[in-house]
Amino acid sequence: MKDHVIIIGGGLAGCEAAWQLLRRETAVTLYEMKPGKYSPAHRSPLLAELVCSNSLRSNSVEDAPGLLKEELRLLGSLIMKAADENTVPAGKALAVDRLLFSEAVENKLAAMEGLNIARQEGKEIPGDSWTIIASGPLTSDSLSAGLEALLGRGHLSFYDAISPIVDAGSIDHGKVFRASRYGRGSADYLNCPLDREQYENFWNAVRGARETPLLDFEDPKFFESCLPIEVMAARGRDTLLHGPMKPVGLVDPATGRQPYAVVQLRPENREMTFYNMVGFQTKLARPEQERVMRMIPGLEKAEFLRYGSIHRNTFVNAPAVLLDTLQIKGQPKVLLAGQITGVEGYVESTAMGLLAGINISFLVHGRVPPRPPRETALGSLVEYLVSADPARFQPMNVNFGLLPPLPGKVPRRLRGQARADRALAAIREWAELVRP
Repeated sequence: MKDHVIIIGGGLAGCEAAWQLLRRETAVTLYEMKPGKYSPAHRSPLLAELVCSNSLRSNSVEDAPGLLKEELRLLGSLIMKAADENTVPAGKALAVDRLLFSEAVENKLAAMEGLNIARQEGKEIPGDSWTIIASGPLTSDSLSAGLEALLGRGHLSFYDAISPIVDAGSIDHGKVFRASRYGRGSADYLNCPLDREQYENFWNAVRGARETPLLDFEDPKFFESCLPIEVMAARGRDTLLHGPMKPVGLVDPATGRQPYAVVQLRPENREMTFYNMVGFQTKLARPEQERVMRMIPGLEKAEFLRYGSIHRNTFVNAPAVLLDTLQIKGQPKVLLAGQITGVEGYVESTAMGLLAGINISFLVHGRVPPRPPRETALGSLVEYLVSADPARFQPMNVNFGLLPPLPGKVPRRLRGQARADRALAAIREWAELVRP
């Protein structure tokens, strides 16, 4: 093997990237700081340790996470192979035996020719070697400092504050109105109006809702401009009215008056297939988010494509610093992979590792890697990373709102399978372009 790539991080993304490179006869040095040093969340010395859960979410192609898994399988994913071989019963979801899963990943990698596993912390980013940084959401302080120096100040975050996102088709458009505050600019926002009784019921529900507990190593410093809604609600009855539920400058055409309170929904993509609940970052538990947010007029049947969260997570401002190849702008030999790119979840992290590995196998030979098709789950994740608004960028799980709309009118019950059929046909063609 003539070529050589350095990978920093032995989690799911780093292991997947290494696998894709080794399959393409490219030598790899994989830096993993365990067991010499552990992050606050890790306990096992094995590669590809699953920390928060043993579930990889839905395994059905009619759901976006299941579709992404199937795309990864078609692309020869190591992580999916190990997961499929070490499942535990979990109904519709794909769940694994954590220990057997990690052992399988490590053993399969170790059997490949051309791999050197360096059990030490990768503290520096070599600018003259092809490198993939896949250090995960708990990137060490020394590597974070090096990465921030490479990217420039302000392009690296250590906590995310995420608002829920809802599917556009699940909004009751008869109860909302389109307008921008004071009529300035185009009317891009959907506004959910609440009267006094509706607001007070919502405020009481937020105050009484169960929160997701902080992990032992999490101590987020909330900015006053980005407080969780439950923190604002706890400060007093009217605090939300002066924050994200401020009605000033909005007139409900149904009444001709300013609502008592309002929740604004902002489109998150050009196709307007999904909307962000503006200023509604929250640590409420997921079932509580559904219960409480569906009290808002127009969102009674809302389908949540992403739940709100606030947690420790090292990630870059992807649209500002990444090319669609996952190369850092201005640093062509350095690629990012995994959650640090701005994706959320085990499968999404794996997908970015797979893509980084495939891309760098082209780049080391001076070839331009073909971009995954836009209509695939993989391609849509990449599109989000490079085309989102840099001023408002936050990490994203895979969801069908990221994919281009289906042509024509497809009944709701058939849309999942229709999206899957379109995506899998496209990924099979792309797989032929990038196969080892």
